[in-house]
Amino acid sequence: MKVSVIIPSYNEQDSILECLGSLEKQTLNDFEVIVVDDGSTDRSLGILRAYKPSNYNFSYYIQKHLGPGSARNFASSKAKGEILVFVDADMTFDKVFLKKLIKPIEEGSAKGTFSKEEYVSNWENVWARCWNINEGWEEKRRHSKNYPDKQKVFRAILKKEFDRVGGFTPGGYNDDWSLYKKLKYQAILAKGAIFYHKNPSSLKEVFSHAKWVGKRPYKFGLLGKLYTLGKSLFPFSTIFGFYKYIIKGEPAFVLFKIVYDFGIFCGILEAVFTKNYAK
Repeated sequence: MKVSVIIPSYNEQDSILECLGSLEKQTLNDFEVIVVDDGSTDRSLGILRAYKPSNYNFSYYIQKHLGPGSARNFASSKAKGEILVFVDADMTFDKVFLKKLIKPIEEGSAKGTFSKEEYVSNWENVWARCWNINEGWEEKRRHSKNYPDKQKVFRAILKKEFDRVGGFTPGGYNDDWSLYKKLKYQAILAKGAIFYHKNPSSLKEVFSHAKWVGKRPYKFGLLGKLYTLGKSLFPFSTIFGFYKYIIKGEPAFVLFKIVYDFGIFCGILEAVFTKNYAK
């Protein structure tokens, strides 16, 4: 059963080669990798042009910056596999990741899967640790404790199911969840599918990612944006930063929280005044 691994990439010059190299070590033999460069402005495209994998079919495509959902849909239209696997360009993988991820699908017990064995690959970095504190995640993992065995974001899915509902609804921040809304069922846990994901590792990355998050849709529309803007003001950021520093024992979190909330603040204002939303 052939697998198509799909990777949207936007300005991932520092990560994409490590991600692709990690896939070369997979114990699964029959798979292809498709990268869609989503309008990168760094050296990503040159890296993709020069890349020659040792043990899988590789192709890449280029589109203007439309967001990961659009990039995944485009790659899926080119995919030859019966199972689609969606990963990010800043991920790396245990050697049996693909084999374990698709096992429930091969056995017929699931149409789509996910893994909650997602670890922070740059845990030694102070800002990466602060990111976990801010998100309320378990130490060294990219999710909270007692994470459920079903979730709304798919890592693997039968291509015929993906095609049946027309893939993701492009839209930036909520791209991942749109497939679940169309399918009306959740992804099933694939045990033992271990992978690693980087958290932002500099204050510049923290600000940039927070700004992107700030551009997301809000549950209560304008009221939600105003409430979040208020929480992001400097006095509240400082108070919450010190509170978490005392609880978690991480003094750098005070500065992290100020920078993160400033990114959220800027993202909301940019989305409101320019209509430039997350993608």
